[in-house]
Amino acid sequence: MKKLVVLTGAGMSAESGIRTFRDSGGLWEEHDVTEVATPMAWAKNRELVLRFYNERRRQLAGSSPNAGHLGLVKLEEHFEVIIITQNVDNLHERAGSTKVLHLHGELTKARSTADPSLIYDIGYNDIREGDKCEKGSQLRPHIVWFGEAVPMMDIAARIASQADILVVIGTSMNVYPAAGLVHYAPEHTPLWLIDPNDVEILAAGTVNIIKEKASAGVEILARKLLQEN
Repeated sequence: MKKLVVLTGAGMSAESGIRTFRDSGGLWEEHDVTEVATPMAWAKNRELVLRFYNERRRQLAGSSPNAGHLGLVKLEEHFEVIIITQNVDNLHERAGSTKVLHLHGELTKARSTADPSLIYDIGYNDIREGDKCEKGSQLRPHIVWFGEAVPMMDIAARIASQADILVVIGTSMNVYPAAGLVHYAPEHTPLWLIDPNDVEILAAGTVNIIKEKASAGVEILARKLLQEN
């Protein structure tokens, strides 16, 4: 089977009601990123940071995978599909995708502030002040904040370097290092972009553009890939 590597961003989950950060009406218009998604924010106002992510977790609990997520699952019948997602939701997994790598962490997990290797599944429950790991330190969201290293980046780059087909869905390609993953794909790897917005993607070869939201775009993609392969 050909290896189909899919890089997904906020637009992948927007149709499921997960609010995006960067679009008009997005979360950054209500929250200064420096106040809720940086190590400095955590040090300054832990209560606000916990409340912000607790709200995101509750929102996720009431959301469901959309046709785009389900369409990627169907492609597993014909390709080895590996998803590298910038999203912190679990909608790919809930849809049934079997190989998902989270670059920026996962909302449904918490981790120790003292030992990053201590990670706990918390589902959709809140993290509260005083919730501690087994070593006695406060739990924090298992999220990669701005200014922090992206621990899964090396693995993601290795996956991208093995791609037979690379697909980018619903991402502005403005967030690094994730946006740089396209440059790890082998030369002449077919590259597809699904997004209703104009997205500038710097790639050596031709970019096949499907200017649709994720649900319609994945359906079109599947049809074209099955015709070509």
